[in-house]
Amino acid sequence: MARSPESPAAPRVSPPDLPETLTPAEPARSADLLASRLALAGDVDLAHATLEQCVVTADAGTIDMTGADVMDVDVTGIRAASLKLRDAGIRRVRITGGRIGTLDLSTTRIAELELRDLRIDYLNLGAAKATDILVADCTIRALDMPQAQLTRVRFDDCRSDEVDPRGLRAKDVDLRGLDALAFIDTNSLRGVTLTTFQVQQLAPILAVGVGIEVRDLA
Repeated sequence: MARSPESPAAPRVSPPDLPETLTPAEPARSADLLASRLALAGDVDLAHATLEQCVVTADAGTIDMTGADVMDVDVTGIRAASLKLRDAGIRRVRITGGRIGTLDLSTTRIAELELRDLRIDYLNLGAAKATDILVADCTIRALDMPQAQLTRVRFDDCRSDEVDPRGLRAKDVDLRGLDALAFIDTNSLRGVTLTTFQVQQLAPILAVGVGIEVRDLA
């Protein structure tokens, strides 16, 4: 199917809707937190919790938010060895500034997520179903997207050592702002947008993928 002249469509990302007054709260598994301010430290268990209209800071080890519902949440200045959001539901979440060892978004349902000014060792979007993601000014050592379904996703001024898109289903996924040293399985990049320079860099691998042998004259 031919793309429209406006493609790729930009992600529709809006800031979290936060109240003027926030109440300090303590994290707990399956907690129901509304209009709260959380300062996370150590190993934190927020699995299956609900966070709505919250502001979060963190200097922590492992933050487990597996299966959580996270809506209108602003995370700033995070330092964490691991942030687990596997199987979570995310809507209008912004994470800005800081360092995360592993950010696990696998099998997560995402609608409006902004990642900005972060250093991430490993970002896992495996089998995620995501619409409207903006990743800006981030360094991501390894980016995995196997079997992910991504719509309206854009990278701006980002760098990565390795990108794994195997089985990716992409619509309006803009990788022009992602400076990646290596892509695993370029055949899975169908549906993404790249610059001419990026395509030139990938040309030998793309040729192999369609059965073309590339060999210069001696």
